[in-house]
Amino acid sequence: MTCKTHEHHDHQHGANCGHTAIKHGDHIDYLHDGHLHHEHNGHYDEHALDVNETNPAECNAAHHCGDHVHGEGCGHEAVPHGDHIDYIVNGRLHHQHGDHCDDHGPVEIVK
Repeated sequence: MTCKTHEHHDHQHGANCGHTAIKHGDHIDYLHDGHLHHEHNGHYDEHALDVNETNPAECNAAHHCGDHVHGEGCGHEAVPHGDHIDYIVNGRLHHQHGDHCDDHGPVEIVK
């Protein structure tokens, strides 16, 4: 798991904070401006979803999103996954890759 401290974070994440909550291993992270935040010892760590069998990072050309191109401002939430950014679409991680989207697996959104 990638972990670094997010400096100057004044917002308190929790069940009703308005940010998307994602199950990440044995804890909950909150999506905030393209970052995954996890409270830890009085500060917030920045996490990235692990690349693993459930959430691979290989090219698989599994999705054709029509004319939609994932990227900043595309309307889908960005989430760090390994060393890149994916976008959450219907509970799955989409990764823009040329003219197609790779399916990088499911993500569990906590309601």
